[in-house]
Amino acid sequence: MSKSHVLIFPYPAQGHILALLDLSHQLALRGLSITLIVTPKNLSLLHPLLRLHPVAVHTLILPFPSHPKIPPGVENVRELGNAGNYSMINALSKLQDPIIQWFRSHPSPPVAIISDFFLGWTLKLSVHLGIPRIAFYPGSALLALIINFCWRNTQAVRGQRVIEFSDFPGAPSFKEEHLPSIVRNYRESDPDSEFVKESSLENIVSWGCIFNSFRDLEGEYLEYLRTTLKHPRVFVVGPLSLIGPDSGGDQANQYPDEHSDLFNWLDGCPDGSVLYVCFGSQKFLKREQMAALAAGLERSNTRFIWVVKSGTPQQVEEGYGVVPEGFEDRVSGRGFVIGSWVPQVAILNHRAVGGFLSHCGWNSLSEAIVAGVMILGWPMEADQFVNAKLMVDDKGVAVRVCEGADSVPDPGELGRIVARSMGADSAEKERTKALREKAHRSVSEEGRSGKELDQLVEALTQLNAR
Repeated sequence: MSKSHVLIFPYPAQGHILALLDLSHQLALRGLSITLIVTPKNLSLLHPLLRLHPVAVHTLILPFPSHPKIPPGVENVRELGNAGNYSMINALSKLQDPIIQWFRSHPSPPVAIISDFFLGWTLKLSVHLGIPRIAFYPGSALLALIINFCWRNTQAVRGQRVIEFSDFPGAPSFKEEHLPSIVRNYRESDPDSEFVKESSLENIVSWGCIFNSFRDLEGEYLEYLRTTLKHPRVFVVGPLSLIGPDSGGDQANQYPDEHSDLFNWLDGCPDGSVLYVCFGSQKFLKREQMAALAAGLERSNTRFIWVVKSGTPQQVEEGYGVVPEGFEDRVSGRGFVIGSWVPQVAILNHRAVGGFLSHCGWNSLSEAIVAGVMILGWPMEADQFVNAKLMVDDKGVAVRVCEGADSVPDPGELGRIVARSMGADSAEKERTKALREKAHRSVSEEGRSGKELDQLVEALTQLNAR
């Protein structure tokens, strides 16, 4: 019998695509044939996977469709910011016809499509092709529950100061401004908005769903979701970063030459003494936020690495991402400020790193948990308030230091929180270490995530046998 062939459609945003590539790696290792849909400018992200699986993994490279709100040459949300998701989702929906043409001409077409949950419109595509569609969630089950509820109750949640999810485990509640941005950006009767809403609702009625999470992290939410979906095809397979192409061997300990100074400095620091500060690939801090954060780090007397994203000349002129003058001199010896890409996983896994001041993006949180590094959370947008709630309130592995994209922390308070949290006897640090052990155990052969990954492969293989 030939291999089961699966069509995989990642969403072109860093926090989405990396996890789905990790899953593709595991499916290829387990004998499946994979075709990944990609536009030309995102192809380089697939190169590590293609090098590892030159026979099992193929690409369907399609030209990026135009959209009036997306500048020519832009094919990744990284270049648009969080507000660009509506335009991106609408633009990608124009790929339906080329995908159908490819499918019809393929000698061994796919038996299923796995696509990101931002691409819910692919359910209609799968129905047209006569194959099942599985929704891939790169984030948490709690996020999925909240988004699904909000899309089904758009009028009820609009204008409410606090939205209570009383039927969910633990009855969580969120301020309206802390709801996921994909829901908050909805505008009734706007064509792009209506399409995103309709597309998102398709996730709930898809054949199955996959989560980059693990049951020890959010078992209650996953069980509640399974009962609401009324089918058993909920596959929880994370943390996928533990089993991706870059997770094997000693790769996490192989430091790039251009960062040798940084890692030599880390090698000389005591265990767990360094705070890593990074706000992801999309977010810039304003001048006032940069000043407050710098002052807080200075007052904390804590060792730190601060990754500062560099902006356009205009953004720099306006103060975005600009480190206060004289700051680096004042913290010389105990602080590193870096204005370029860094190997985040290698940094988090270094024995000297004990804390991560983060925007609470799901990939960053997962990497921190896997490394056993405590989180200091500053959620700003998107899914980050939901993620912070899970880590701070539910699991106690994080401390909030600030909230909101425009908030400016009090430097004195920030310095005190950093100093206290980075202490050797921090309760959050101990809970993080325990959660790390559960995360690693979950993806082992006998762990729940490992078993559910096998069940997913079995389900896809059965589709081929029909």
